Amino acid sequence: MKIAIIGGGPAGLYAAILLKKQRPRADIAVYERNRADDTFGFGVVFSDATLDNFEKHDLPSYQRITQEFAYWDDIAVHFRGTVHRVGGNGFCGCSRRTLLRILQERARELGVTLQFEVDLEDETQFADADLLILSDGINSRFRQKYVDHFQPEVDLRANKFAWMGSTKPLDAFTFIFQETEWGPFIAHAYQYEAGHSTWIFETDPVTFEKAGLTGLDERQSADRMKEIFGWFLGDHPLLINRSMWRNFPMIRNKRWVKDNMVLLGDAKSTAHFSIGSGTKLAMEDAIALAEAMQRAPSIPAALDLYEHGRREEVEKTQHAADVSLVWFEHVDRFWDFDPVQFAFGVMTRSKAITYDNLTLRAPDFVAEVDKAFARQVRSNGFDVDVDKPVAPMFQPLKLREMTLANRAVLSPMCMYSAEEGVPGDFHLVHYGSRAIGGAGLLFTEMTCVSRDARITPGCAGLWNDAQEAAWKRIVDFVHANSQAKFALQLGHAGRKGATKLMWDGMDRPLEQGGWDVVSASPLPYFPDSRVPRELDRASMDTIKADFVAAAERGHRCGFDMLELHCAHGYLLASFISPLTNRRTDEYGGSLENRLRFPLEVFAAMRAAWPAHKPMSVRISATDWAEGGITGDDAVLIARAFGEAGVDLVDVSTGQTVREARPIYGRMFQTPFSDQVRNEAHVATMCVGNITTADQVNTILAAGRADLVALGRPHLVDPAFTMRAAAWYGAEMVCPPQYLPGKEQIFRNSMRERQDFEELKIKAKPKTRAELKAEASKPLAAE
Repeated sequence: MKIAIIGGGPAGLYAAILLKKQRPRADIAVYERNRADDTFGFGVVFSDATLDNFEKHDLPSYQRITQEFAYWDDIAVHFRGTVHRVGGNGFCGCSRRTLLRILQERARELGVTLQFEVDLEDETQFADADLLILSDGINSRFRQKYVDHFQPEVDLRANKFAWMGSTKPLDAFTFIFQETEWGPFIAHAYQYEAGHSTWIFETDPVTFEKAGLTGLDERQSADRMKEIFGWFLGDHPLLINRSMWRNFPMIRNKRWVKDNMVLLGDAKSTAHFSIGSGTKLAMEDAIALAEAMQRAPSIPAALDLYEHGRREEVEKTQHAADVSLVWFEHVDRFWDFDPVQFAFGVMTRSKAITYDNLTLRAPDFVAEVDKAFARQVRSNGFDVDVDKPVAPMFQPLKLREMTLANRAVLSPMCMYSAEEGVPGDFHLVHYGSRAIGGAGLLFTEMTCVSRDARITPGCAGLWNDAQEAAWKRIVDFVHANSQAKFALQLGHAGRKGATKLMWDGMDRPLEQGGWDVVSASPLPYFPDSRVPRELDRASMDTIKADFVAAAERGHRCGFDMLELHCAHGYLLASFISPLTNRRTDEYGGSLENRLRFPLEVFAAMRAAWPAHKPMSVRISATDWAEGGITGDDAVLIARAFGEAGVDLVDVSTGQTVREARPIYGRMFQTPFSDQVRNEAHVATMCVGNITTADQVNTILAAGRADLVALGRPHLVDPAFTMRAAAWYGAEMVCPPQYLPGKEQIFRNSMRERQDFEELKIKAKPKTRAELKAEASKPLAAE
């Protein structure tokens, strides 16, 4: 077998090593355009988990790497005159030149041919190769040559960064957030060998321009950074090596394989330096390719297995990197945060590290986070304990005159179980049990303001006396048997009306018994959906009056809060999104015009709703579709509703058009809540694949939302919040009928949490930094 590898970086060299181990008789050659000892940048960084992977796949190179690496456990965050150190992270650094030398020597040991200073532009000379690996980096010539096949997407990010070095010793992975007269600068720094550290400097394009960095050469740029970070660097210089300022390219490819050619490493995909995954991603690509070659019966089958088996893991890493880089791009959102909350945000920015995880690793740090959160609550008028505070999830919140005992919310979820809009016994049990289970706030399902406003025949409504009486029965039960507050969500289905029950075909049109539907514009949701009638002024007035009448009924029912549904492609959302609003009158065109009718409805409801009771609005912060609403638009939408008197923005996303392509994942909508909260400066509620109390605490402590709504977890566990209170040792009101159960779960949870944490600590292997520190201790005298 003949294998040619174009590109002698870590991806190409490691692939050569692993494939040669599998096939000692194979002819494997690596072709690199640079010299053997050329390298750009300074150090690379790996986690302990990545080193475990290297140890499993090639012990000799792993041993060489670990002998050369510098190890550390701590992450240090410098911000506004404070330093917060968080331990137990398990990182290590190595010179990039050293890593390449180790891999080159290992490849030669195995009999791989290495050819340097070979500048290839044409792969035809490898016509006799069975496999051609394209690992020629970010600016891959061969990816570009076959651009129509690989279909790369290159997202050139806004921030500017430059890679430099220093002789400054560091004992932690160090983040420095530096305010300057021009704006914020960020340093990402770590030691990779004795007397040498990597320094990546980053700033936004406006600050870059104001600081006069445009047009400076490498040395001049380094001198400017030394001026800014000299207080930390001291006498240590900044070193340069191709240290030009640039924009980071996030690269994805629709295809990774063409015939017998396969993309590897940065040619295939990149991950932002803020999570230190570029070299890791490249070398793990090599591992995945080698494993596929070993398992598959042929090269085509192996390449197919590699692409389809590896893609999900790569996309997860890239998603984490995306979330992380966006945090750094918008660090100014958090500049006024309490420093410990800011440091918590740094640690949890990519969602890989959470509140509970940090509690195990750095309990003193999380205790300070809890105290900072409690101080914020106290400053809002609550007499809470700031010395031994409860977890953020169980801190109170006040909206107008409504006080919530905790921050856990039953998300609005359609049950499709009403009869002619009347909620029945199912709804009484559904809401009543979740209230007794401890949720601080309950939301009704989208409750329709008229018969023709329903999504399905099973939707609940509030347009007649029977419905009002049924809802009042449920509200009274909730108030009599729990501390929970109850919010009424009102909406109109618009063009998504007259559809089947969810389990019969979500958003699919009724075959019989349907009704006429309306929207901002006459655009059906599916091609075979009913074509909606475009609303005229008279119909808009009628619908606005329906919302007001339902709000007045809601007050008589005793609801504590009112929410207007302007999301998910329903009627009011169809006005807001340019994908569903094609009007040419004063209700179409600009965002200001598209918001006009939803704001009219909100203002009319706010006037009818008692002034002491809060109101919220649910929005889709992105349509997940080209040309639709974006996060930046969501900030403007939230500000507009804030000016109209909204007290809380319920931040959801999507479901506007059927061609939407959401990027799912844990807490996947939380970044939009974060943006709206910290740019529009309004209270927010986040929702979307949030499944644990740990995630709730992580979101709240990092300042990404003020309330957290959970849907599916509440469906399977009505006592979700009660269980969480027991786990975190927070007090919880409980009806007397259920007190014995509450007391038992609180007793059991204290023991279970202690046992769990002890097991987690025992099961967690020591980091290499800890092992190295232990090995360096002198032996005790016998």
